[in-house]
Amino acid sequence: MVWVSGSVSELSGLGLLTWVFPPGLVDRVVAACGCREQRKRLLPARLVVYFVLGLALFSPAPYLEVMRHLVEGLRGQGLLGGWHVPAKSSLFRARQRLGSEPLRVLFATTARPMATEATPGAFWRGLRLLAVDGTCWDVADTEANEAAFGRPGSGRGSGRSAFVQVRMAALVEVGSHAVLDAELAGCRTGEVTLVGRLTRSAGPGQLVLADREFLGVPLWQAFTATGADLLWRVPANRVLPVTRQLRDGSWLSQIRASGGPARHEPVVRVLAYQLKGTAGQGAAEGYRLVTTLLDARRYPARQLAALYRERWEVETVVEEIKTHQRGARVVLSSKTPDGVRQQIWAHLLVHHALRELMLRTAATRGLDPDRVSFTETLRSARRSVTVTSGSFSP
Repeated sequence: MVWVSGSVSELSGLGLLTWVFPPGLVDRVVAACGCREQRKRLLPARLVVYFVLGLALFSPAPYLEVMRHLVEGLRGQGLLGGWHVPAKSSLFRARQRLGSEPLRVLFATTARPMATEATPGAFWRGLRLLAVDGTCWDVADTEANEAAFGRPGSGRGSGRSAFVQVRMAALVEVGSHAVLDAELAGCRTGEVTLVGRLTRSAGPGQLVLADREFLGVPLWQAFTATGADLLWRVPANRVLPVTRQLRDGSWLSQIRASGGPARHEPVVRVLAYQLKGTAGQGAAEGYRLVTTLLDARRYPARQLAALYRERWEVETVVEEIKTHQRGARVVLSSKTPDGVRQQIWAHLLVHHALRELMLRTAATRGLDPDRVSFTETLRSARRSVTVTSGSFSP
């Protein structure tokens, strides 16, 4: 792994946060969302945005500790003037005034593909590699949160999970681990439904990887309508009859729709292979994939089978955000649904900033981004916010 402690020395203001999300951009987003304050406050909206990002960056540190981190560098340079750290209750009310929408809009504005053709593992035969998947966040057990998000069932005791949960679906760039788009909903909303909303961020020149639970005609057609190509795993019980055998062992078939005329059933190419030792001691597990890439000569079956393992990079992204950045088994503390959404968008924004720094570090050193340590980058980003002074002021 490569350490990045020296990679943030040129960052200004609030270190990494103001480098990736400059104050001017934050001000424009706040104004667009109608959150600009009408009178001068101890906690203006711009500062509250950075404070919410700081809560995600320093998770699970308490409010006052995070605010002290944000202003420490400014204090040393005499830039605070008469400003002082507000009480916790004031910070809480400021978060409520801001709401979640500015964080969501800031994410939508800045989330974008980061990788270039030179980024290792980002492209395959000219196609940008993306992956989709879902996960759940445990959130504070309040009546408001339960009413908004629900609580998953459990087979034990009362039949209810210990935590209210938010379901999230994400579209991830494989090579950079950047989250390009995300959807949030209650835990009773299915992953397929949420992933269907991510088609807005797909398009030509992309190859989208997905696991077997997403394979269905409506979702498949929604993604292909964007011009994106697909490589998805097939459930074990799905029947895919051979309509034309190809020389490399793959075959053409159709995905059967549950209803409607047969002419709407997509034509796909099916690849079948086995992985040794994945189903037990020495046993081989059978895999089947379907793809829109029908040309067996241009897109060999063996290479596509090897490529599919890149889908698991999305699992690494979830681990980075929920285990290392948020903290293992940490429950989001907000007691209101809007506060919960605000926290999740903040975590996605901080992850985006960390990944941008990692990609920049890797590019300047000619490395694969996977060789840069996420946890060390997180520590460096925290140091950049705590000790770096510059143009930012409350």
